Amino acid sequence: MKLSEMQKYKELVSAHKRSEISNEELQKTFITDGAILSNLYQEMEMDSDSVDCHDDVNYTKDSIQLHSHTFYEMLYCRSGNVQYLLGAERYRVRRGDIIFIPPGISHRPLYLDQLAEPYSRYVIWIHPEFMKNIQQFLGFMPLSDPVLLRTQDSGWEYMERYFQSACREAKIRQEGYEACISSITVQLLIHLTRACTHSKATEPLTEKKELLDELIRYIEDHLAEKITLKSAATDFYISERAISRLFSEKMDVSFYRYVTQRRLIAAKTRIINGDSLETIGEQVGFSDYSTFYRAFKQAFSISPQQFKKLQKA
Repeated sequence: MKLSEMQKYKELVSAHKRSEISNEELQKTFITDGAILSNLYQEMEMDSDSVDCHDDVNYTKDSIQLHSHTFYEMLYCRSGNVQYLLGAERYRVRRGDIIFIPPGISHRPLYLDQLAEPYSRYVIWIHPEFMKNIQQFLGFMPLSDPVLLRTQDSGWEYMERYFQSACREAKIRQEGYEACISSITVQLLIHLTRACTHSKATEPLTEKKELLDELIRYIEDHLAEKITLKSAATDFYISERAISRLFSEKMDVSFYRYVTQRRLIAAKTRIINGDSLETIGEQVGFSDYSTFYRAFKQAFSISPQQFKKLQKA
């Protein structure tokens, strides 16, 4: 689903939250269009072959599931007392935080507390080819690993202006706006790389490790193996019911659903890297190809083969 197409669905969801349309009307639109509400962010594609920018806002009851992208993503947090799961690390996000997410990295906000204000952020998406061109033609090597940078009281607060300018250009769309956005993004990447290289102290500490974090790491470490509630409960000396309740309350998904989401994200990365479709399913923990195929199609609305073709287009 292209960014331009997603705006329609986000407006419908907002209208539903304002009680302007019923839940039945909302679901009917998604079913008619063949879209899946919980997969809005999972299915995203870029409109541009260089850079896309937009503002995004979510509220307490909005559920953004674990997902990844085939492009680079930069977020600037404007408001919202949320936590953020970046890979297997969990952070407390503040205003001014910049999150840099490379392709294939699983991520999602976590609404573990009652929000006092909406979770609002500037969003910049960068096409991998554009990033490659920066490296080849400018001789500059931008970031390649996931980063959460805290700009508050760091001297790097001015980077907010780059996000503001890029998103303003994308909204006004006057002549030359695409070139402006590209130029702004290159400058932002340079300053962000400098900040991460020379200001390690501005990287916030991860949240205090809890059972949830240990279970997430357990899933990461055993992704290619058979993972069950029983095996996890045995390894952590806790009941299966306690694990199920933990994922339901803090992740808004079941334990098994989270494991499946993480496996599918790993599968997408392997497809992009050119691995054989016939072996990918087993490599990320699915029992056979048909099980992998069904799960992939349900999550992304396209088959693994179709996804592979899209990457070559």
